[in-house]
Amino acid sequence: MTDESGTDDAPADEATTDGVRLRPYDPDRDPEDLWDLKRAFELGLGSGTGGDGKQAVYEEKLTTEYGERYLDWVFWCTKHDPRCVTVAEVVEGESADDTLAGYVFVLPQQLAMIWDAGVLNEIYVRPEFRGTQLADDLMESAVALAEDQDLPLDRLVLDVDRENDRASAFYERHGFEHWGEMVARKLE
Repeated sequence: MTDESGTDDAPADEATTDGVRLRPYDPDRDPEDLWDLKRAFELGLGSGTGGDGKQAVYEEKLTTEYGERYLDWVFWCTKHDPRCVTVAEVVEGESADDTLAGYVFVLPQQLAMIWDAGVLNEIYVRPEFRGTQLADDLMESAVALAEDQDLPLDRLVLDVDRENDRASAFYERHGFEHWGEMVARKLE
């Protein structure tokens, strides 16, 4: 696949199932919709795993300032690799109002030294599109990008809450295996 310049840096728009098309993130038209999806992603992380305290932490961080910082981060990453954020755009059906059905965010190759591997930062699909092929299509996009990166270790890594059974089953179905365990310390 080639972008407008004739290089293999950006995926062409792809038709997927259920009236959704995968395409690279567009910083001119997608920020508001991506931020809505990111908020839903974060709120989902905080609910159902870790009790009310965890949910409150995630809810409190989702300020306007955090949103601006996040979108600046996305802009920086996509400037280094336009393929690192792939969005799923609704193109037909009841939800076809230029909204996004989901996204996947793989850190650009310049950041591979963080884990010595490709890093799947986020993947999210709106609830009404779950159970379709969309999450699989987004994962396929993430794996293809990671396979194209020059990595110290030929791995794609992510962190997943061990209590998130749905996500764990999805990642296992896509060939992910436990590889160590992340620990955290609260900073004062």
